[in-house]
Amino acid sequence: MSHRQVLEAMSGLLLAMFVAMLSGTIVANALPRIIGDLGGNQDQYTWVVTATLLAATATTPIWGKLADRMNKKLLVQLSITVFVLGSVLAGFSQSTEQLIGFRVLQGLGLGGLQALVQIVMASIVSPRERGRYMGYFGAVMAVATVGGPLLGGFLVDSSLGWRWCFWVGVPFGVAALVLLQRTLKLPVLTSDTKIDWLGALLIPGGISVLLIWVTLAGKDFAWASWQSAALVAGGVLLIALAVLVERRVQDPVVPPRLLRQRTMVLAIIASVAIGIAMFGSAVFFGQYFQISRGYSPTAAGLLTLPMIVGLLLASTITGQLVTRFGRWKRFLVLGAGAIVVGLGLLGTIDHTTSLVRIGVYMAILGVGVGSSMQNLVLAAQNGLDYRDLGAGTSTVTFFRSLGGAAGVSVLGAILATHVTDLISEGLAGIPGAGDATQNGGSTSLDLSGLPAPVRTIVEHAYGDGTALVFLIAGAIALVAFVAVLFMRETSLRTTVGDAEAAELEGIAARA
Repeated sequence: MSHRQVLEAMSGLLLAMFVAMLSGTIVANALPRIIGDLGGNQDQYTWVVTATLLAATATTPIWGKLADRMNKKLLVQLSITVFVLGSVLAGFSQSTEQLIGFRVLQGLGLGGLQALVQIVMASIVSPRERGRYMGYFGAVMAVATVGGPLLGGFLVDSSLGWRWCFWVGVPFGVAALVLLQRTLKLPVLTSDTKIDWLGALLIPGGISVLLIWVTLAGKDFAWASWQSAALVAGGVLLIALAVLVERRVQDPVVPPRLLRQRTMVLAIIASVAIGIAMFGSAVFFGQYFQISRGYSPTAAGLLTLPMIVGLLLASTITGQLVTRFGRWKRFLVLGAGAIVVGLGLLGTIDHTTSLVRIGVYMAILGVGVGSSMQNLVLAAQNGLDYRDLGAGTSTVTFFRSLGGAAGVSVLGAILATHVTDLISEGLAGIPGAGDATQNGGSTSLDLSGLPAPVRTIVEHAYGDGTALVFLIAGAIALVAFVAVLFMRETSLRTTVGDAEAAELEGIAARA
């Protein structure tokens, strides 16, 4: 396919990716206000994010496997439709519980989008040339990440209200459907083997049970309790059954042969660590700037610009360099190292840290994420046969989302506990102050009804407590750095698979 044909085919994909990215960034910055208006607390704040990540994580392998045997274009359109429906319903939420439920529906569509966009991209562009187009996805990611918080802040601060944070992406989703129908032409490779529905249910089921345990343990019940034992046993049992099923069926959801490839295994390990570091820490930026530093949602969005600029520059430049030289490992090592350094530096901040210093630390983190996230998928795809393209790509994406869901849950629980301890210490010297925080709990995100001295203590607690989240995420990111160090670099292929290449040549000739 010519450069122009590739860009035409990518137009709908880019818009779909924009819708998915926008939904996360526009809501993340508005969440403190949303949870406050709905009467939620810190635990529910974390669940609004975790619900989407959990649903996306659980369904990603299924979307990926279906892409290996069905019409990829139709699957992308279906995932967009599910996502848009979830967005519309989320905007009508009347309680935090309803919002969490509709965010699950959003996650079902998001699981398809985050896997299928990369699968379709790999179906039409060779690994060597793929870096050239990664810059476009980096630009879309940057625009959505920059524009999302700003737009979300504007909507929350304006008369329109936070509900439009969910509705504003709907027109973009509809436009993406139209563009995909008109511009995307893909080969349809079918298979007469039976779909492994049992494995498709057991894998996300086991992972979901374990994630629910990680989310609830230590808050709703003790880590060493019968509830913990039951959830762990149930999750492990489902995963063990999934392994048995996957070894026996003819066409498994996650082919065991993938786990015999060194690059794939290391990419999975690095993806889990980067997912924990990236999702599990970045989600708390808006909370830090708004609750601790007192900035409006719009201003909090502007304060994240250094990280986004770093991400945009890194993803664009490294993508071009990968295409030019055909080497990818050096950029992964650089990116993983920058993530560790950036998170480590962010682990030193408190409620008085200079915004300039925080901006520099965020820029370093952005450079790390931009240099590693897409190149990690590229390295894994380069060693895949076309028959495993969907399963392999979705496996890497699945484990990154798994890390993100676990990271948000665990780090959110740690933050809630740490903030509660800091608040209790601060209130110890103020007679009667404890009564002022009993209504709604000490981790309520609505501080408007608190007396000024108590409110100051709570704000400082969030500012000082957030550093611990970054520090833990940085320690976890070290695992990703070690994993990419042990990757064996291979030259990027300059062709796509034989079957798809023949089909694409016919499509290009007819265009």
